[in-house]
Parts: sequence; C-alpha cells; structure tokens
Amino acid sequence: MMFLALTVVALAGLFLFGLGLLALAWPAKARSFLLGFAETAAKHYLELCVRLAIGAAFIFAAPRMAGPAVAEFAGWVLVLTTALMFLVPWRMHRAFAQRSVPQALAQLPLLGFASLAGGTAILWSVYTGSAI
Repeated sequence: MMFLALTVVALAGLFLFGLGLLALAWPAKARSFLLGFAETAAKHYLELCVRLAIGAAFIFAAPRMAGPAVAEFAGWVLVLTTALMFLVPWRMHRAFAQRSVPQALAQLPLLGFASLAGGTAILWSVYTGSAI
C-alpha cells in the first residue's frame, strides 16, 4: 500500500513538473488545458476524485517522505478542500473557474515556474524520504 501511495504522490509531482514545462514552452496549450477544468460535470467529478486520491496518498505516504509534516498538511488541504468542493454544484465550480482561471493565466510564466518548483520538491521528497 505504501508503494502505491508513494507512486501516486510521485505521479502528482511529475504532473506538476510537466504542467510547468507546458506553461513555459507551450503557453497556448497550457491555457487550453487549464481552461478545460470544470467544463462538464464529468470533468468536475473526475477532478475531485483525482484530488481526493492524491490527498489521501500524501497523507498515507507522508511518514516515508522528506518533510513528513509538510506532506501530511498538503494531503489534508487537498482532502478537506475537495470535500467542500463535493458540496458545491459543478455549475458553480465552472462559473468560479471561468472567472478565476483567466486571471491566473495572466501570470502563466510565474505559474509555470511555481509548478516546476512544486513538482521538483515533491519528487525530491519522495525520492529522498523513501530511500531512508
């Protein structure tokens, strides 16, 4: 079970790293990808399920990661915010995304560098922590 949790966390790190590369190298593709969230009820619930799985993986894997308190906190933030989002109708989520994502995209290079840094930190934490 620990291997699965660490794998899910590592995949989340790879996703963030890839998103950072996409944002910096192909900003138009990154914009299109990010604007697609909450577009349909199916995407909304898929996003929530993925967030919940990643959050649970962070919580479970935290003891085997470098910076376990930070990893566990990140996991709980994902789980709790996802639980709240399950209470919000997807149309409200879509309306919020339609307002907020374009504002975030105005800072796409910063988002790209932050994603690279976050992905790298997650991968480093999994690699160094699980090697102990």
